[in-house]
Amino acid sequence: MEYVLYILIAYLLGSIPSGLIVGKIGYGTDIREHGSGNLGGTNTFRVLGIKAGLIVTIADILKGTAAAALPYFMGAEVIPLVIGIFAVVGHMYPVFAGFKGGKAVATSGGVILGVNPIIFAVLLLSFFIVLYLSKYVSLSSMISGIVGIVATLVVKDYGLTIIISLFTIFVIYRHRANIKRIINKTEPKITWM
Repeated sequence: MEYVLYILIAYLLGSIPSGLIVGKIGYGTDIREHGSGNLGGTNTFRVLGIKAGLIVTIADILKGTAAAALPYFMGAEVIPLVIGIFAVVGHMYPVFAGFKGGKAVATSGGVILGVNPIIFAVLLLSFFIVLYLSKYVSLSSMISGIVGIVATLVVKDYGLTIIISLFTIFVIYRHRANIKRIINKTEPKITWM
């Protein structure tokens, strides 16, 4: 029963549509009607600019962190990583936004931050290195997930290996169209780095 409660809370946390809230309240814009149509940070950056993109990305990270950290603060005997998965599911399929959300990169990272900040730092560093070299946010997201898998294998944190592997599968699956555009050289590149 305890797991059910925390899973529900995590899902609802993940379902908070940061991009929709920031877009509508701060800019009078529904970002689902612009750019890629996604509710995540990347589309917010493209549609509303750096300030809005940063706010949404940080909020999406914190949703995952809050879900993973909740069992620690409540003294619950549940596995934080398992609970964190449902925040990621909530972000991808949010009940508060018609079950059409973002690609869960930031929220997945937030879950990892909540359980292992060092691995999160490795992911973040790899993300920005690949972003600097390629200028593709989507490619950077996918490769940082693979780097995370390798990093957890090196430190022998096999539970985290399993979870990051699941997150990476989610992320790659959600970036199917981006992969095609990268191959066809039609994927948009960032211009600020």
